[in-house]
Amino acid sequence: MKAKHVWWSTAALVTAGVVAATAAVGVEVQRTYDQLDHGQPYKQAEPETLLQPVEPGEIDTAALKAKLDELGKDKALATFGGQVIDTTTHEVLWEREPAKPLTPASSTKVLTLAAATLALDEEERLTTEVVKGDNDGDVVIKASGDVWLTDERLDELAEQIKKHMSTVNRVSIDTSVWAGPDQAPGWDDDNIDGGYVAPIQPAMLYGGRIGEKTGDVPRSHEPALDVARALASRLGTDKADMAPAPDNAEPIASSESEPLALRAQQAAKDSDNVMAEAIARELAISQDAEASFDGAAQATLDVLSGAGIDVNGVTLKDGSGLSRDNRIPAGLLAHIADQAVATEELRPLLGYLPLAGGEGTLYERYSDSPARGFVRAKTGTLTGTSALTGTAQGQSGRVYAFAFLVNDGEVTSARQAQDALAAALHDF
Repeated sequence: MKAKHVWWSTAALVTAGVVAATAAVGVEVQRTYDQLDHGQPYKQAEPETLLQPVEPGEIDTAALKAKLDELGKDKALATFGGQVIDTTTHEVLWEREPAKPLTPASSTKVLTLAAATLALDEEERLTTEVVKGDNDGDVVIKASGDVWLTDERLDELAEQIKKHMSTVNRVSIDTSVWAGPDQAPGWDDDNIDGGYVAPIQPAMLYGGRIGEKTGDVPRSHEPALDVARALASRLGTDKADMAPAPDNAEPIASSESEPLALRAQQAAKDSDNVMAEAIARELAISQDAEASFDGAAQATLDVLSGAGIDVNGVTLKDGSGLSRDNRIPAGLLAHIADQAVATEELRPLLGYLPLAGGEGTLYERYSDSPARGFVRAKTGTLTGTSALTGTAQGQSGRVYAFAFLVNDGEVTSARQAQDALAAALHDF
């Protein structure tokens, strides 16, 4: 389904307009330099009210290139790929190894969300249904890919079920909407216990967190079954398992997720890995592909390629960027950011990105920089890897698309060098 861009497209104009103020939403940035890119989990918010774009002025291109050349000599950039594009002319102003495939970390989410923005309706919601089981007193949850179920929504499901059944003996959950392994190649073994991701299953309570609704806390190793257990407890039974739903069963209860626009914002601003993987599978289903890591990756590349975006050099093993086996050229990421400024179809992507010094994983970066509030970018962090992909508005009113990828580096210093490059764009 082609995306419908209504109010969310207007919100995305921040990268092409004047940022009057930044909204501090209290998102905690990464805890230490060598940990995965992960901000405080999502708290849904209304889209920002933004001003209209300003008319871009002329710039001293030679001076801009010279400044970037100087900053590009920083040894902290280690193994580096980068590109800067003037979105007014679509001219490449500066680049270093733009075609070299590098580990992108969470900048992988730019591809996932760009494809979702192109192919899906931003108001689309996922519906989790409950049906009667084959045996009297049994119910089955039909998981839909909603990984942000809440206590309140489970309460509502239980109340709906009680209107149809006086007694419930067992709650099962059907997870067949997704396929394949629930962890991707290249994921670290400690990601689940470290709080960065849960096994990718199509129903979760608060992203699979154990004992908490937010925070970097250990995740469940069986999040879908936990949903069945939580609903069973509300219905007065301790029997819960995983089982297929009867064919053609009519739902007796249902619950809808937030719209895709808010879920995509969660995935990008707070670098929510679980949400990114869920959206990747939602995309796969829309393209009649298998809802698995492989199917979602192929669907992502197919949608981007179908939109005229060259995906040569890309290797995708997941949709979140946790996999160390992903490879993306910096030039592709910069091109997507450029197209997001230029085209209405992709423009909502910009509104999903963190704002420098204002929100998401950039909340505590650029705090003393004149570029605060003028850079929107997706971060990315793995051990030895730092990424920054997005847009910066210059003092001329021009908007620059950029991508800076660092591999084999020391993350804190690499991050500072990347921020300096992005901040320099604001000077022009």
